[in-house]
Amino acid sequence: MATEAPPKPRTRRPGEDHGHGDPVHVIVLNDDHNTFEHVARTLARFIPGVGYEQGMALANRIHSAGQARVWSGPREQAELYWEQLRDSGLTMAPLA
Repeated sequence: MATEAPPKPRTRRPGEDHGHGDPVHVIVLNDDHNTFEHVARTLARFIPGVGYEQGMALANRIHSAGQARVWSGPREQAELYWEQLRDSGLTMAPLA
């Protein structure tokens, strides 16, 4: 009697949606009232895996490009991060 090997789970990348549709993108927009330091501290506080230095790099990208995607993944988590960033004063694009 032959037995089948169990299927291998698909490896997912960090921030990838876990099978619940397309990933949702959290995008911060450039504005004239937030400092680079505030943006960096806020991103480091709420976005998993983002430290202050990476937050500063994202703040520079937001400033120079007008916006930056700061996180992608499942909608429920995206909505939470989006609200936390907005409530901290960052200017947010609609979830995409």
